[in-house]
Amino acid sequence: MSKTDVQTVPDDAQLLTTELKAQARRLGFELVGVTDVRPSDHSAFYRSWIAAGRHGTMAYLAREDAVARRLAPEGFRSAVVVALNYYPGDDRPADDPASAGPVNPSDAAADGSRGVIARYARGRDYHKVLKKKLLALLTWLEGELGRELPMARAYVDTGPVLERELAQRAGLGWFGHNTMLIHPRKGSYFFLGSLLLDIELAPDTPFGADHCGTCSACVSACPTGALLGRDANGAPVMDATRCISYLTIEHRGPIPRELRSLMTNRVFGCDICQEVCPWNSSKFVALTREPDFDGRERERERLRKRERAGTAGELPGTTLPSLISLMRMTYEEWDEWTRGSAIRRAGYAGLKRNVAVALGNWGAGEAVPVLAAALRDLEPVVRSHAAWALEQIGTADAIEAVRDAVTLECDAGARAEMLEALGLRSMG
Repeated sequence: MSKTDVQTVPDDAQLLTTELKAQARRLGFELVGVTDVRPSDHSAFYRSWIAAGRHGTMAYLAREDAVARRLAPEGFRSAVVVALNYYPGDDRPADDPASAGPVNPSDAAADGSRGVIARYARGRDYHKVLKKKLLALLTWLEGELGRELPMARAYVDTGPVLERELAQRAGLGWFGHNTMLIHPRKGSYFFLGSLLLDIELAPDTPFGADHCGTCSACVSACPTGALLGRDANGAPVMDATRCISYLTIEHRGPIPRELRSLMTNRVFGCDICQEVCPWNSSKFVALTREPDFDGRERERERLRKRERAGTAGELPGTTLPSLISLMRMTYEEWDEWTRGSAIRRAGYAGLKRNVAVALGNWGAGEAVPVLAAALRDLEPVVRSHAAWALEQIGTADAIEAVRDAVTLECDAGARAEMLEALGLRSMG
């Protein structure tokens, strides 16, 4: 069957596909498309990308069995690909009730005392939200067929499938210079999910046009140079090892010193390449209709629960939270704050590492007490980045805090960072 010739699909499959799409929209998905399941068109690019080490420490992307499954899924005939808008609106701090109205995206990180969390992570964990809807769609489909589909698989960003390629082949958009999938009327602020099936459905026409044209706003705006433009075959290339999203979420070790100052105050993920994209202007992008993705509503819900439990104090919000508040969180508070959230992926130590970098980039003396306390953290990666941050602040009390800590430091990496902060290469 041709991937574009839907006339060869039986009438009952055509009807089922139409009804399936209607049900997907009733479940809240803004976009839905169908494609056949076959080997990837980008196998050579993917393998060369892995061979070049562009995936960094994300070893799961390079494991041979997973690579084989991504590039050539077996046992499936059709893929239903869905998209759900998560755009939460402006970047006003959740704890600033006086704030109102939109904010220019370029001003999102203007207040260095606050941390920027990528928009997709401000509400509930999207994996759970989308998968619940996909499984509901599968249940509906099994009801229509009158039988179970034991081979079916629902994936949301975690399975061995190339979801953006499936989405492009299902007609949902094109690959932008920022490697995101972009829809001409929805922009790129949406999650993708896929339902792989061993039944025949009517495939949509692949999205063939590239509407980026000569625009390279995202490439120019990327502060760490992670976006490398397009290769000779027109494929957008990203060096994940330089991407702020990778550095703040997937990367577990020390952040390269030369990249820290470029991260400004982004503590979990990065939206810069989406913020500058013309296709994400107000002309195209609407607010999400999914309440689970409303970060402010989530904070109100958390506050109500804490009030009912009689818990003292408030936790930071997820929309421009105070960096000092983030750094002060105990493990128990972090555990509560990240419950049901994608932010949990970074881990407690990872988030504090990121916040330490952001505090160093802020450079204010107000941050010295929490950073000095972080020099006694249980995790070396937190201590080392706190030392770097105190070096950036550079006040007498900041340097004195590092000088006191280095004499007690046993971890070689953290000790080296402290010595660097003191302008020393070795110390007897």
